[in-house]
Amino acid sequence: MLAVLALGVAGSTTGCTRLVDGTAQANGSKPGSEISHDGWGVQIGFPDAPARIELFTEPQCPACAHLQHEFGDAIASAVGQGRLAVTYRPLTFLDQGITEYSANVANAMFLAAGPNTTGTAFQAFVQDLWGNQQSEGSPGPSDDALAAMAAESGVGAEETDKIAAGAQAVDSEQLNEANADLLGETQYEVSTPAVYDLVGEEVVDTSDPDWLAKLLATPRS
Repeated sequence: MLAVLALGVAGSTTGCTRLVDGTAQANGSKPGSEISHDGWGVQIGFPDAPARIELFTEPQCPACAHLQHEFGDAIASAVGQGRLAVTYRPLTFLDQGITEYSANVANAMFLAAGPNTTGTAFQAFVQDLWGNQQSEGSPGPSDDALAAMAAESGVGAEETDKIAAGAQAVDSEQLNEANADLLGETQYEVSTPAVYDLVGEEVVDTSDPDWLAKLLATPRS
């Protein structure tokens, strides 16, 4: 059960915060995109990539947009090279019962994953989503706008059609609770963006501008 103790956005370096108590398969020659085995994440890249991370992110979080702006291209390159696998785990706590912005974007992410969407196309979609971030509490992009971003990013036509139709892929409340609980197992303050190194089994300090380069350079067993 989630208990909201604090909720805030303090800029691009501190992130979006909520306090709490208490792998998929990629097919083919190109790194793919699939919903994770537990149903609450989207994995991109080869599942046996030497570096594997979980990236917890909130669609309305400015710090999450900053991370994509600074590191999105490098993430895409590493995924395309087979060096990195990323499991995106969206949270939707900034909706706060006022808007469905985060819920709709998270749902579109799950609709975008599939056999027709490469890992690099999915990453491009993520960068487009956060690159066109609207202010917190706004209605957010329409289904048509989400579909247009998906198509421009190279998301598969079948997946894009589902986004345009507003198909339901995931329950946003259950998604938020599951991913917040998972993140809460590693740190008391559930703050986005957060990156967890699945190989090293530790939270990554994303305030370090070289965090991704160091992660990719670390020998992996």
